[in-house]
Amino acid sequence: MADFHQNGNIATLHNLRTRSLDELEHELCTFADTRKISLILPCLYSELEGAAMPNILKELSQVKYLHRIIIGLDAADEAQFRKAKEFFKGLNQNHIVIWNDSPRMLELGARLEALGLAPAEQGKGKNVWSSMGYMLGCADSSVMAIHDCDILTYDKELLARLVYPVVNPTFPYQVAKGYYPRIGGGGLNGRVTRLLVSPLLIALKRVIGDRDYIDYLRSFRYPLSGEFAMRTAILPDLRIPSDWGLEIGVLSEAWRNLAPKAVCQVDISDAYDHKHQDLSPEEAATGLNRMSTDICKAIFRKLAADGTVFTANVFRTLKATYYRSALDLLEAYYNDARLNGLELDRHKEEQAIELFAENIMRAGQVFLENPYETPFITTWNRVHAADSGFLTDLTAAARADEAEY
Repeated sequence: MADFHQNGNIATLHNLRTRSLDELEHELCTFADTRKISLILPCLYSELEGAAMPNILKELSQVKYLHRIIIGLDAADEAQFRKAKEFFKGLNQNHIVIWNDSPRMLELGARLEALGLAPAEQGKGKNVWSSMGYMLGCADSSVMAIHDCDILTYDKELLARLVYPVVNPTFPYQVAKGYYPRIGGGGLNGRVTRLLVSPLLIALKRVIGDRDYIDYLRSFRYPLSGEFAMRTAILPDLRIPSDWGLEIGVLSEAWRNLAPKAVCQVDISDAYDHKHQDLSPEEAATGLNRMSTDICKAIFRKLAADGTVFTANVFRTLKATYYRSALDLLEAYYNDARLNGLELDRHKEEQAIELFAENIMRAGQVFLENPYETPFITTWNRVHAADSGFLTDLTAAARADEAEY
C-alpha cells in the first residue's frame, strides 16, 4: 500500500487506491473543456515494430480528454513515414506524425543552422523540442504531457495521473514529474537512478556541502523518469538538453524558473517496465556508459552555474565518496530485492558502480577542459526573436508532409 510521506521540498502526490480511474477521467474531461491537453510521443520508427507501441496505441485510443497527440518520428525514411501514419490511424484523437527527417524539416534545420541556432545533435531531446515547437505553433493547448514509447506495462491510468496535477486549475503546479517502482522480469531495475544518481547526490552533499539544488534533486523518487506534464506557459523559455541529460536538465530548468511549490511528483504506476539500455562498458559513446557521463555533466554544469567551484581534486574526492555511498546503497537494494522475491545480481551491480565511478571522473575532466559547453537546444523564444516566422513555417511543413505522403 502507498505511503503518504512528504519530503518538504516538493509536493508528492500518492496513489492511495481510493479513487477510480473512471472518476478521475470524468473530472479530466471537465477540465479539458477549457484547458486543452496535448500529448507528445517522441519515438523511433523501430519502436513501432516493438512489443510496447501496439498496447500504448490501444490504451490511448480510449482516452477522451486529449485535444491532440503529436508523434515525433525519428530515424525513418519515406516508406517508413507512410507506414507510421497508417500505424497511428487507430488513434481516435486529433493527431499528427511529424517526420523529422523529411526534406521540409531538413530545410528548416538548415535555416536554423544559418542562424547558429540548430540543435547540436539528433536524439530524443531534439525530437521533444521540435514537437514542442509544433504544439506552440498551434497555440491552442494549456497543458503538454510527454511519455516514452517503449513502456511495456502501459495503461491509460498512467497518463491520467500524470496530467491531473497540472490540469486541475485549483492546483498550483506548473510541472508534474511521474514516478514508479522499476521492477520487471523478476528483477529490480532502474540501475542509473539507483546506482549513479542517488549515491552521486549523497556524495556531492558530503563533498561540497549543503546545496538547495542537491536537496531538490534528492526529493524526486525517480528523477530519470521520462514522464512529465507541464503547463504550456513555461515552454517558450524552457531549455531542452540535446544529450542524455534530458530528464535532469528539465528538472534543473524547473528549479531555475519556478518556485518549489510549483513542482510536484506523482505516483503514476504500480509497475513499470521498458526497454533496457546495455551497460556498454567498452563503448563510451553508447548505452548506459554514455548516459551516465552525460547525466554527471548535467549535474556538474548546474552546480557550477550556481557558484560551486570544481577542481580535479574535488572530482577525485567525489569519485571515492560516490563509490563508498553506492556500495552502501547496494546493500540496501539487495536486501529490499530479497525481501520482495526479486533477483539482483550483485556482481553486475558492482560492475556498473565501477563504470559509473570512472565516468564521474571522465565527466569531471570534460567539464574542466570545456566549462563553457552548453548542450542545451535554443529556447523557442530565442528562435522566435531571430526568425519570427519559424514556428508558423514549422507547423505548415509538418501539415504539408502529412498531406503529401
